[in-house]
Amino acid sequence: MILIILFIAACFLAYSNGANDNFKGVATLFGSGTTNYKGAITWATATTLAGSVAAIFLASSLVKNFSGKGLVPDALIQAPEFAISIALGAAITVFLATKIGMPVSTTHSLVGALFGSGVIAVGTAFNFAKLGATFLMPLIVSPLMAAIVSLAVYLVFKKLRTVTGVTKQTCVCVGNEYKPITEAIGTNGFVAVATGTQTAVAVSGEQDCVERYQGKFIGINAQKMLDGAHYLSAGVVSFARGLNDTPKIVGLLIVINALDVKWGMLAVAGAMAIGGLLNAKKVGEMVSKKITPMNSGQGFTANLVTGLLVTTASLHGMPVSTTHVSVGSIFGIGTATKKADTKVVRNILLSWLLTLPVAAFCSAVAYWVFSSVL
Repeated sequence: MILIILFIAACFLAYSNGANDNFKGVATLFGSGTTNYKGAITWATATTLAGSVAAIFLASSLVKNFSGKGLVPDALIQAPEFAISIALGAAITVFLATKIGMPVSTTHSLVGALFGSGVIAVGTAFNFAKLGATFLMPLIVSPLMAAIVSLAVYLVFKKLRTVTGVTKQTCVCVGNEYKPITEAIGTNGFVAVATGTQTAVAVSGEQDCVERYQGKFIGINAQKMLDGAHYLSAGVVSFARGLNDTPKIVGLLIVINALDVKWGMLAVAGAMAIGGLLNAKKVGEMVSKKITPMNSGQGFTANLVTGLLVTTASLHGMPVSTTHVSVGSIFGIGTATKKADTKVVRNILLSWLLTLPVAAFCSAVAYWVFSSVL
């Protein structure tokens, strides 16, 4: 029974992770108007699932890290109540954040949960040095690095676009607009219906303007080439997220010796996909629309930086947060364009600061309850 509870808790964490994280990789596709919400979440689900499957072969070191190995004595790692408390502490934290639309880090939640349960279980025997070096440093450094790299890469791309003669223009609705015109002929009581066209100019708010890139690059239409690259970069980010996040959750299941790691990966991947499809919209709109307005070129740049950083971290076993890197990259673009909403960014940073203590508290309470009962 306790192992079944552990499996359910891990799937609940995977569901919450998918709800909060799945859309972040494609947020710039939606935010820049390149595709609608349905198209974006479909692409995110498919590519995240592919990353989760790839994690079976490429990300085994993260499974070991997030089992708690090296942080607490090995005997505690084999205790199901320890893994359950970590899964529940992190899952509750991420689920609550999703409900209020805050893009928090599942990685950060897991670190907080590891800390909370570990300290309650072993006290000063907890390896605080490894916690700081292996977990906290990548989480602190990664968003700052993402913001700086994103800003620099965007400025380089902007210069390259100018040099190659590709121009950025704002589409304004000017032209012949088809309108049915109904006129009553009063002399005989009949009503005549006429149709025709008239020249119209539509002026709307900035959010309704769509910037398009005119000209060709290496003989290819600039906008079509950019849209293709944008989709590809969004897929890379989502793939990298699945590659990085799936093994972190599966690490909690290694105490179930009867369950093969590969089957654990597939179960977690399925739960993540369902969570994203059913519950991602509120967080998706926060990341896509509220941090900064962006066009497809800016969105492509942010995704490119995020994908490269997260993929590199996954292959080296570094537990960075896709959330932190993605938000950092988008904020870097907003800094370059001077359009970032600092109030929204401040609220997101506050939610990040609260993630670790909330997860630690929830996990500590869960461990105390389960260890008392068992």
